[in-house]
Amino acid sequence: MTTVTNGDGRMWSKGSQILYREVAHGKVWTARPVTVIQDAHDLVVLSFRRDTPWKVCVPEDAATDLLHCKADLSQWRLEDVVWSRGDTVFLVSPGTAHAVHVQWDRQRQFVGWYVNMQEPIRRTNLGFDFLDHELDIVVSPDLHWRWKDRDHMEQAQSIGLFSPEQASAIAQEGQRALEDIRRRAVPFDGSWNDWRSPSDWTIPNLPDGWDRVG
Repeated sequence: MTTVTNGDGRMWSKGSQILYREVAHGKVWTARPVTVIQDAHDLVVLSFRRDTPWKVCVPEDAATDLLHCKADLSQWRLEDVVWSRGDTVFLVSPGTAHAVHVQWDRQRQFVGWYVNMQEPIRRTNLGFDFLDHELDIVVSPDLHWRWKDRDHMEQAQSIGLFSPEQASAIAQEGQRALEDIRRRAVPFDGSWNDWRSPSDWTIPNLPDGWDRVG
């Protein structure tokens, strides 16, 4: 299976290997090779396989945290890593400022969902770009949930990454996601819990041009 580019705005076909990438201030922050399960106007679904090689940001100085790196892009670099956890499926509604991750462990047992507050995805000729908004919700298989990284959100405000208005909008987005959890909307109804990738799908690699933005 080969990586397909799509520069004219058409939808990606099922099985296409593309790039799901975070971009901060015009620079790549993380880059994940993924496989398209579904690309529709109302829902994009992407497979991120265990043992996939990808790029992640790390501080140049171990004493510097990532939030300060995001505020000063001269303080970090990208590192080659391999996704060591289990398979993950990303579900993102275009125009919505969060994604839901369906998660399995390395033995392919379902372990719950992860709600990632983030920018709405932007379609590119390599896949989709976005940027994380720090705040998250961890949801167990029995639908018990907890906030994650609320301290990151407070720190992000204190160093000027988010204005009070932006922080309020991110928190409101989290409340909308909680409503989906409480009413067992997709995927919290379990509809994706047993999904498996087709046997002929290979683990994708970073495509040429993964680091070019714009």
